[in-house]
Amino acid sequence: MRGYEVTEARLRCVMPFGAAPAEVGLLRRATAKQLIRWGTPVAVDEAELLVTELATNVVKHVGEGASATLILEWRGERLRLEVHDKSRAMPSLDLASCDGECGRGLHLLAAVAVEWGTILTAAGKAVWCEMATGEGSLCRRLERAAEALEQYDGARGGSAPRGTEYDASLRESAVELIADLLHWAAARGHDPDDILDCAQVHFEAEADAA
Repeated sequence: MRGYEVTEARLRCVMPFGAAPAEVGLLRRATAKQLIRWGTPVAVDEAELLVTELATNVVKHVGEGASATLILEWRGERLRLEVHDKSRAMPSLDLASCDGECGRGLHLLAAVAVEWGTILTAAGKAVWCEMATGEGSLCRRLERAAEALEQYDGARGGSAPRGTEYDASLRESAVELIADLLHWAAARGHDPDDILDCAQVHFEAEADAA
């Protein structure tokens, strides 16, 4: 896998790839190396996760063997990731209208990224997302955690709780969400204990830096 880099007021790297499970792993490692080379102040593990979901979406919904391109762009306060492919079929977050795997990657994308979206291009479409860099990233972690838990809590149904009931409901949703993520990790061939250990390391490092 070869790419090329443009250095301007922003840093940009373009990586063409073929839609295949083996290529996803190579793309993830190439992304980590590029971010380390740039010295980008973002969590590399999170960037790798986003790249995995973006690339896997192409494999699943465009088809193995399809040509695609990952673009990394660092503009100081944001790291932007884009995956371009030649299909004009736009992905959907509506889990009710598809099978169990259809929209889960996009929901994870929405939970981890600061912003995300899709655009039609002359050749097909692009799915993009952005990560915050610098001191604002911890605050954004808290914001997106609250957003994700409220959405998760709402998906469980029932009337909206208030006060201490609301806190207890969100706590229960947090437990369920973590359990679901561990099931997702195991289904993808990852060790759930490793996922928990990595999350704990990130949490402790950021808590110490705060």
